[in-house]
Amino acid sequence: MMTVVAVVSDHAGFALKTTVKDWLQSHGYDVRDLGPDSADSVDYPLMGDRLAHAMPDAPVGIAICGSGIGISIALNRHTHIRAALCHDRLSAQLSRQHNDANVLCLGARLLGEATILDCVDAFLTTEFEGGRHQRRVDQLTNPERKL
Repeated sequence: MMTVVAVVSDHAGFALKTTVKDWLQSHGYDVRDLGPDSADSVDYPLMGDRLAHAMPDAPVGIAICGSGIGISIALNRHTHIRAALCHDRLSAQLSRQHNDANVLCLGARLLGEATILDCVDAFLTTEFEGGRHQRRVDQLTNPERKL
């Protein structure tokens, strides 16, 4: 089980970030809340950068914005991030099994609390399968790859 989890949101995801943080703590995870500290407007690209810069200290992250789309785009600009926008338990599992995703992105305006917590549980309890999937992940992370 991964023990350190960094969490971040924009203003639209603030309330659900608090819910996710509480769930994580109640399940024994060491949570690094990277903000924001209120529902005041904040830009998701800046929050995504904050999470990306914290990743060396946390092996996994959770990012929440209104749709999950903006923050996933912001995060995937960083070469060490494999952010996956997930909408259900299966997509969260597959993002880990096949893609070795290290950040779970969620849409606060699109998903209910129960679905979000189910995604979080699946993401954090599913391991990367490696094998044929490793070759593909290597292609994503190799800056010298040819397109």
